[in-house]
Amino acid sequence: MYTALDSEFSRPILRDFTERSGVKALAKFDTESTKTVGLTEELIAERARPRCDVFWNNEILHTLRLEELGLLDTYQPPLAVEYPAMDRSPRGTWHGFAARARVLVVNTRLVSQAERPRSINDLNDPKWKDRVGIAKPLFGTTATHAACLFATWGDGKAKQFFRQLKQNAQIMSGNKQVALSVAAGQLAFGLTDTDDAIGELEKGMDVAIIYPDQQPDGVGTLFIPNTLAILKGCPHPTEARRLVDYMLRPEIEEQLANSASAQIPLHPRAKGTTRVESPSTIRAMQVDFGVAAARWKEVAAFLRDEFTTGR
Repeated sequence: MYTALDSEFSRPILRDFTERSGVKALAKFDTESTKTVGLTEELIAERARPRCDVFWNNEILHTLRLEELGLLDTYQPPLAVEYPAMDRSPRGTWHGFAARARVLVVNTRLVSQAERPRSINDLNDPKWKDRVGIAKPLFGTTATHAACLFATWGDGKAKQFFRQLKQNAQIMSGNKQVALSVAAGQLAFGLTDTDDAIGELEKGMDVAIIYPDQQPDGVGTLFIPNTLAILKGCPHPTEARRLVDYMLRPEIEEQLANSASAQIPLHPRAKGTTRVESPSTIRAMQVDFGVAAARWKEVAAFLRDEFTTGR
């Protein structure tokens, strides 16, 4: 298994699978900030002779890139049909589970209740210039979020949003750095993932989590699932299916939800957690991930041009 989810969260699950099944699950991790991209490029480079059986991605965009390239095998696990249709491939090439939400984390000492942001568009309010932050939108969930906004808003509105964001916000190396900067009072608020935001909240820092764009005319909060995919022509297809079956059980989502990873269960039978909200209680952004992935090359070119040069 190649896995983009941090080893401290994924390794215990693979160890339990090995103990229960007798099938040894070996993990390959990439610890770089661009780890999803790095693992994806490795899978593409190995396409003629795959070494990986199962790809556990901590987002979805690059999984869909692999699907588009024809690198993913088809498999319909028994439990897959119980997950929301938006979070699984109708062809069985990928399976979504255990999501993170894209949220605003706010420093409660610096931002009064009346001033708290309600939308990602508040990142572009001039009164917060250089006091808000976002991870560079070239990798990970921030890149996925960008592609989803282009797919949902269209080019004109999305390009305007990111051009304004470049001028108004501090661009940071990752989502964790955004959350840490808000907690330290270096930023008033920023856009990050639920796992990074909940980490600061549970440390007792002066922060609050806001699920953005819940207004009637808002786009909704984006939930990005982890994804599982079996590589076409992989060395151990039977064992790969057993591992996917194991990981789509509600108990795995519960385990991830209760860990420091704070993932959000998507299976209807998974027991919820009070640590984070879920698509059952928060209006989720409705997005066609396939369209977002298909747009990625042109979106990525635009973002590279904008965010690899100065203001």
